[in-house]
Amino acid sequence: MRIVLVGPPGAGKGTQAAFLARNLSIPHISTGDLFRANISQQTELGKLARSYMDAGNLVPDEVTIGMAKDRMEKPDAENGFLLDGFPRNVSQAEALDEMLKSESMRLDAVLDLEVPEDEVVKRIAGRRVCRNDSAHVFHVTYSPPKKEGVCDVCGNELYQRDDDSEGTVRKRLEVYHTQTEPIIDYYKAQGLVVTISALGKVDDVTKRAMDALQHEDENEDGGK
Repeated sequence: MRIVLVGPPGAGKGTQAAFLARNLSIPHISTGDLFRANISQQTELGKLARSYMDAGNLVPDEVTIGMAKDRMEKPDAENGFLLDGFPRNVSQAEALDEMLKSESMRLDAVLDLEVPEDEVVKRIAGRRVCRNDSAHVFHVTYSPPKKEGVCDVCGNELYQRDDDSEGTVRKRLEVYHTQTEPIIDYYKAQGLVVTISALGKVDDVTKRAMDALQHEDENEDGGK
């Protein structure tokens, strides 16, 4: 299957993408991983992206699109892939359509993880990170430390990162609503969107997603 995963920040896209890709035996292609790989390997696209980033500018769509195209042409993506973080706007979605059309391929589904805005703020703004080791992450509601403000693992102070503050989260949501959310309507017009609730336990959300994708796949097969 060829799937695009969308949803607001805090919807759990990265976690669900990893589980779904493994269950479906397809590669998980995330924008973050693409940038890190291209920059660390010093590819031409990576050098170009780095030049924009070092100058404090946004990386143009065509650079991101080029990285995604290169990755989707790898042998492990021949039978499908799960895109996470790409496309990020309608222009990128249109470029992806052209890219797939040139390879005589098409998307099977766009999985939309739906989460109420207040829950997104609660999930992200509630995170606390250890000052000694950023891998030690807690949540004031869902996974609180035994002692408030203290890491269970090493005893160091827990703090809220600047980009996890409520004000920053709401700004990120505004960007999502303005730039990324319109791709949902774009893909709805193609009959590709499958919307599921991303509330609840991780395993429950994964099962919900797998059931929805399987149903979509069966509908596709039945329509051929």
